[in-house]
Amino acid sequence: MRKFAMLCLLLSLATTAFAAPPKSVYDFTLKSIDGQPTPLSEYRGKVLLLVNVASRCGYTPQYTALESIYEKYKDRGLVIVGVPANNFMGQEPGTNEEIKTFCTKKYNVSFPMMSKLSVKGDDKTPLYQFLTDKSEDPKYGGEIQWNFTKFLFDRNGTPVARFEPAVKPDSPEVTAAIESALSR
Repeated sequence: MRKFAMLCLLLSLATTAFAAPPKSVYDFTLKSIDGQPTPLSEYRGKVLLLVNVASRCGYTPQYTALESIYEKYKDRGLVIVGVPANNFMGQEPGTNEEIKTFCTKKYNVSFPMMSKLSVKGDDKTPLYQFLTDKSEDPKYGGEIQWNFTKFLFDRNGTPVARFEPAVKPDSPEVTAAIESALSR
């Protein structure tokens, strides 16, 4: 019996060691703000705007613009995914429940929100390791500098734009990129 258990362990380790590296945002699963596994592949065929968010940031009012563009474009295939992170000056200190309450009560957020995770540092989540890897994506890779960095993906999960925090979600450059991705 011990030999069988050892064989199973070795097979498990070998499978993990030889797993294919991620090729797309769709290869990742996050937890929803309510703790449910959410494969990003659920959004295949949609244009995806992924945003690391925080509740106590100078950019927090961007939730209003995010919700506005979500309402404007969701029927055409846009999905926005908010990813709370507490990596910058402790500006997202709350629990997932507190974050959800804040977002829904103060900003009427209806787009999907994920559980809080890390987008920078030693505990950076695998999705953000992938997104920020300049060797994987020299054009859009690079460390997250602050809250409300926005990644836009086409319907196939290919990155088509990255917008830094100061760029408002309803700015002409963001809406033009969204409309372009939606029209393809």
